[in-house]
Amino acid sequence: MKRITIYDVAKEADVSLATVSRVINDSNVVREDTRIRVQKAIEKLGYKPNAIAQGLALSKTTTVSIVMGEKMFPYHAKILNGLMDVAKIYNYNIMFHTTSKGISKMQDVIESIIKSRVDGVILFNDNFSEDELEVLNEYQIPMVIVGSKIPKTNIANVGNVYVDFEQMAYDLVNTCFEKGIEDIALVEDKLNLSMMEQLKNGIDKAYEEKGKKFEKYISYDDSYKSSYVFLTEHFKQMKPSQMVITLRDSQAIAVLNASSEAGYKVPDDYELICVLNNKYLNMVRPHISSYNIPEYDMGAVAMRLLTKMLVEDKDKKQPLNKEIEMTYSFLKRKSVK
Repeated sequence: MKRITIYDVAKEADVSLATVSRVINDSNVVREDTRIRVQKAIEKLGYKPNAIAQGLALSKTTTVSIVMGEKMFPYHAKILNGLMDVAKIYNYNIMFHTTSKGISKMQDVIESIIKSRVDGVILFNDNFSEDELEVLNEYQIPMVIVGSKIPKTNIANVGNVYVDFEQMAYDLVNTCFEKGIEDIALVEDKLNLSMMEQLKNGIDKAYEEKGKKFEKYISYDDSYKSSYVFLTEHFKQMKPSQMVITLRDSQAIAVLNASSEAGYKVPDDYELICVLNNKYLNMVRPHISSYNIPEYDMGAVAMRLLTKMLVEDKDKKQPLNKEIEMTYSFLKRKSVK
């Protein structure tokens, strides 16, 4: 028998997850007709709200949840090290969750976090929608999102430790323009759409300021088993742009190999940059240029911010800075001229 979740209730009542959560917690900000509709959905589906409501954090547990997409684990290992080291200093226990595509996983994570009465949550990039964050907010669970910059949100208890990937892409494209490179391509990464959106926004902005339009966003559907398979076909028909930008090492190496098989060489025929640095970028020939991002420091700062949020004095004259931008630098290697 299928387990009924808060997602099912929200769908049945045609309301947001946060609204269901407010009804469960008897919040007075829900309209009476909406409350009745949600309660009818709960009764119809046989949902047991007490099972999740009992997780309301009435006492400190000195436990923090870390939530990360399983396929991004290799790229966030240093951030995790920073998080764990600071957590040890402050004697916090860690509850680790990995997520994958599919809503059932996210349902399990949401309910596990609430039932476990964790003190706070560290999230990586795209793990939760704003609606899901709002559910956690209803339970007054402080959250810090680490990785990329999040859009402005109405949720009060959310911190953000980030690299401004939009500004990074904007600066990179303008540097290319100064060198006479105007044909630029960005390869989509479906595992981290938040970063991809920011990179594309930065590129779009740089092009618009030059009175041009960016049109080389290379995307492919799920019918392809890998980016390499797609790019092999792509470069048989299309010459690489003067500059190709990827997010992760696997994509950069796929571009390098697929284009080489099509007869194109880096950096003679085109230049290649991978945003996230990784040891494998130095193992291929030519070595692929990337960015030095202070990943360990990002993790350490994110956990430190969360500990400050957990003890924040609301009467302080100086409010806590919950948006912390980290710096980065370009690592020039043999894939650019």
